[in-house]
Amino acid sequence: MATWKPDPTFYPSARLAADAPKETLAYVASFDPSRQMPDDIAVVDVDPKSKDYGKIVNRVTMPNVGDELHHFGWNACSSCLCPNAPHPHSERRYLVVPGLRSSRIHIIDTKPDGRKPKIVRVLEPDEVASKAGYTRPHTVHCGPAGIYVASLANAQGEAPGGVFLMDHETFDIRGRWEIDRGPQELAYDVWWHLGYDTLVTSEWGLPATFENGLVPEVLLGGQYGHRLHFWDINTRKHKQVIDFGAENQLVFELRPAHNPTMAHGFVNSVISLKDLSASIWTWYREGDQWAVRKVIEIPAEPADADLLPPMLKGFGAVPPLVTDIALSLDDRYLYVSCWGTGDLRQYDVSDPFHPELTGTVRIGGIASRATHAGAGGQPLNGGPQMVEVSRDGKRVYFTNSLYGVIDDQFYPDGVNGWMVKLDAAPNGGLAFEPDFFLQWPSTHRPHQIRLEGGDGSSDSYCYP
Repeated sequence: MATWKPDPTFYPSARLAADAPKETLAYVASFDPSRQMPDDIAVVDVDPKSKDYGKIVNRVTMPNVGDELHHFGWNACSSCLCPNAPHPHSERRYLVVPGLRSSRIHIIDTKPDGRKPKIVRVLEPDEVASKAGYTRPHTVHCGPAGIYVASLANAQGEAPGGVFLMDHETFDIRGRWEIDRGPQELAYDVWWHLGYDTLVTSEWGLPATFENGLVPEVLLGGQYGHRLHFWDINTRKHKQVIDFGAENQLVFELRPAHNPTMAHGFVNSVISLKDLSASIWTWYREGDQWAVRKVIEIPAEPADADLLPPMLKGFGAVPPLVTDIALSLDDRYLYVSCWGTGDLRQYDVSDPFHPELTGTVRIGGIASRATHAGAGGQPLNGGPQMVEVSRDGKRVYFTNSLYGVIDDQFYPDGVNGWMVKLDAAPNGGLAFEPDFFLQWPSTHRPHQIRLEGGDGSSDSYCYP
């Protein structure tokens, strides 16, 4: 009788994953904005029963400087149980950690001891460019055919960006994912609706328009990304494009419903050129096509010009700058990071076309500099940025750095890094966990968080 069992962190459905054991560790991308010291993956103890609760217990140091660790992901997840490309005996063991600036990819083994991960392979930039045809790897998602990596530029650092595949066990690069990209040029995030054979991609911009900071002329000219692309995930061909209009700049984070029978998802537009507001949009099926609808608009807040960075002084207002969103596994709550104003918002999206605001907290912010009980009353900068939700939906973690040079455009005194934790009430409402305020080492800034065993944005599920 066979005894080879699937990884216990894999679940057929999000509903079952919500009953998984609580996370005790978080892995956090941590980078040196001066590019003088190596970046690292920080291991944070998130077990309230531990003596090290709320502390960094280890740091996995990269072998080079200047990577700018940004987004990263697991090698395998619950999509390994899907019937269209099953890999039931794969293991959620390795973190796939790209450098957004260097195009170098690090493979980190979290076993046998999750508190002491080790780098086991490094794919150098030349190898990535030659085998994938892409550079600036941004988003890593484990999927039914392997590891999908969305990249912002081609091998020459220009258009088009796109997606390439890696083997989820050997970490060899298989090559470019797209067969026919149609009109797609810009890239950013990638995710999918496995039940509808659909892959979705979003847009940012090319390296020349962000690696030295956002370019005001490009932004005000409406030339950053503002479209969604829909693809056939099996034939790998472009099927549909939806343009949000040039006024809605930076169409970023894709959060499809976790229930595979639900054909909708959410995406944020960082800033409107009309009034500096930010917005959340729902995409959904309309007949045999995809459509979008704006469902949340968050206005800019008037502010004294003396409190504003040079690029905002003329506007006399703080834009919300919604830079990340996260969806709970039960598809009920959407968490929205307002990196400009300092708000982290919780919306009930049970009806995806009529969200209701159910909770909000404020920390940092361009003008407000709101503090935290654990910060001893000191004003804080940066704001809610990368947000992650526990599988049971009861805990929300976030950090405060967006991207090194862009941090400094909006927070000219530099972002002092921190990580915090919120408690989410079952029927809505948010509160800071007062004992969890992690002041980051001053040499580095924290970005994306991954939770031990999986989290709200790590896995795809094929069963309702």
